Formats: sequence, structure tokens, C-alpha cells
Amino acid sequence: MQIFQTTVKLPAKPRGFHIITYEIEEAIAQYPVKTGVVQLLLQHTSASLCINENADPSVREDMEAFFCDLADEKSYYIHTYEGADDMPAHIKSALLGVSLSIPITDGKLNLGTWQGIYLGEHRDFGGSRRILLTIYGE
Repeated sequence: MQIFQTTVKLPAKPRGFHIITYEIEEAIAQYPVKTGVVQLLLQHTSASLCINENADPSVREDMEAFFCDLADEKSYYIHTYEGADDMPAHIKSALLGVSLSIPITDGKLNLGTWQGIYLGEHRDFGGSRRILLTIYGE
């Protein structure tokens, strides 16, 4: 078994859900792993990772609408030092999570036909994001 580690740096994206599968696949392709698993850790507390529909962009729009309805600006939030969108971003990150484990088969992510990796950007101006990839495999 071999272990590799690398960081994917994503440019700033607007608030919403963005498919980043290609960026992760590009990073994995740099390593000689045919069979294994990749662990992704988003190193931020106001964004998230999840796996969902990769074909119809309306799914990403509906995800954004749902989570905004659920957690956006509330009068009772105390943590507002970095802006009104900061506490909602932390809540969304906690609900969705910041890590994923995905099998690698024949050197590629073994996702379902309609699955893609989403970056949930929960800040209006979140800035660039870093994802630490740890690849275990043979």
C-alpha cells in the first residue's frame, strides 16, 4: 500500500454549489494508484463537500435555495463579526460536512453515473478554498 498527499487549491467561487469532480480527478491522476481510496478534507469552516447529481444544474440551485431557507440570516445569531452570512455558512458546513471518502478503481473515482463532487460555497465572498487529498492505494 502507498499513501500520497496533495492539496487542491480552488479559485474563489460565488455562493452556491459547484461541481469540482474534474479538479479532484486531475489531482488523483498524478499518482500511480489503480485501486484504493481518496480522503478529501476541505480545510475551511464556511464551505462544505458533498456528493450529488452531476447532470441537472437545477439540483444545485435547489440545494442552495433549501439551505438558504434553512439557515440564512436569523435575528438570534450572535456570531456576526465577519458579516451576516458567516454564521449561516458555519451551520451549512456542519450539516453537510467537510470530508468525503471515495473509492478509486482503475485509477479513477468510482462514483455512480449521476454523481459528482460538490463544493458548497456558503459565503458571499468566501475566497479561494483548499482541499487536502490523502490517497491510499496500490
